[in-house]
Amino acid sequence: MIKTLSHACVYVLDYASAKEFYAEKLGFTVREDMMLGERFRWLTVGPPDQPELEIILMEPGPPQHDPETARQLRELIAKGALGPGAWVTPDCRKTYEVLSARGVTFLSEPAQRPYGVEATFRDDSGNWFSLTERTEFDPGQDWCFTPKE
Repeated sequence: MIKTLSHACVYVLDYASAKEFYAEKLGFTVREDMMLGERFRWLTVGPPDQPELEIILMEPGPPQHDPETARQLRELIAKGALGPGAWVTPDCRKTYEVLSARGVTFLSEPAQRPYGVEATFRDDSGNWFSLTERTEFDPGQDWCFTPKE
């Protein structure tokens, strides 16, 4: 049976720029950065407090994609059509301030939502992410969310 997800892929437009963005601006740890053969770069990063998860930063292209598919993916990434996921933080407003000061582009400021406090941002390629401070679910309250204290 499947137990966990160990790797997830985020397509980026440029390896060097993405590595700098995720490591310097988001504060992620570079886990691996190596060439496998002549054409395949294996670059992974991840949040320091989540060592079991590696985010594969991958440029569209060979050997995974033919030229037309790579072109289409690059267009989708650049125009911000892809939202690969949500990052969890214990304090969305504070994290927003820190990341904004590091030059991260936010699409929305922190706002209260039914599921918590959320802001959205783009990486340097155009991918957008949710930054969420979750509320705790209380099953005794008929599917209502209660704020963390």
